[in-house]
Amino acid sequence: MATISGVITAMVTPFDAEGAVDHPAARALAARLVDQGSHGLVVAGTTGESPTLSDVEKLELLKQVKDEVGDRATVICGTGSNDTAHTVELTRGACKLGADAVLVVTPYYNKPNRAGLRAHFEAVAKAAGSTPVVLYNIPSRCVVNLPVEFMAELAREVENIVAVKQANNEELGPIEGLDVLAGNDEIFLRTLELGGTGGILVASHLVGAEMRAVHQAFTSGDAGRAHELEAELIPVFEALTVTANPIPVKAALEMMGVIGGTLRLPMVPASAQERSVVRAALERRGLMVAGAGP
Repeated sequence: MATISGVITAMVTPFDAEGAVDHPAARALAARLVDQGSHGLVVAGTTGESPTLSDVEKLELLKQVKDEVGDRATVICGTGSNDTAHTVELTRGACKLGADAVLVVTPYYNKPNRAGLRAHFEAVAKAAGSTPVVLYNIPSRCVVNLPVEFMAELAREVENIVAVKQANNEELGPIEGLDVLAGNDEIFLRTLELGGTGGILVASHLVGAEMRAVHQAFTSGDAGRAHELEAELIPVFEALTVTANPIPVKAALEMMGVIGGTLRLPMVPASAQERSVVRAALERRGLMVAGAGP
C-alpha cells in the first residue's frame, strides 16, 4: 500500500450560523489547504468536531471534500469510536465513498484490555477491505495508550493497518511495519528525524506552505534549514494550544476571514484572553485581515 506521508491537515468542520455543516465553506477550505501545501486532509477527525457530527454528516463531508480535492490530495476519514459495530459500519460507508484511508481512534471511556483492542482493530480493518487503516493513539483524550510493541504486532498481523497518528509524545519513535505520523504540531520535525513519514497537523490551517517547506527541506537533506523554518513557527504552535482544540484554530480562521467561528456544544468560542493569544500569533506572521474582531 502507498505510504501515507507529508503534511496532512486535520481539517476543521465549518458550520453556518445555525450550526449546520456548511458544505460550500468546507469545499473552499479543503481547496485552500491543498493550494497552500497540504499533501492530504483528514475529515471528521477530532479537529473536525467528530464527536458532534452524525454519521450522515461525516459521510457527506467526506463526499464533498473528496469531490473537491480528491484528485490532488489524500483524503482520510475519521471513522473511529468506542463502539466496534458503529465503527465498522461507518468505516464501510467511508470506504464505499472512496476514502483513501480511515483514521481509527483508540476506543475511549470503556477502556478495553489488549484482547479487546486487538479484536476491535481487526474487525475495523476487515470492514475497510483494501483501504488503509491509520491507528490514532492519543491517550490524553482516550486514557488508553497503544503500546509500541502492540501496534507493531497489529501491523504484522493485519495487512491494511499501515500507519499511526502518534499523539503520545513520550513514546515517539519508529514502529516496525507502520508509517509514523506526528499527532501534534510541535513534534512534526522530530517525527521526521526519527524516521516518520509526516504528520496529521492543525497549524497547517494557518501556515501550510511553511510546514510543507519544513517537510521539503528535511526530505531533501537540509535538516538545518528545516530547523530554522520550524523555529519560526513555534509561536503559532503554542497559540493553538491555549485551550482545547479546535477552539483556537477556529478563532484564528475567523480572524483571517477564512470561515466563521461557529462551534458545536460542548465546544464554545475562545474567550477574550484566548483570542488575544491567537491574535498575537497571527499578527506576528501578518495573517490578520483588516477589520477582524477582537
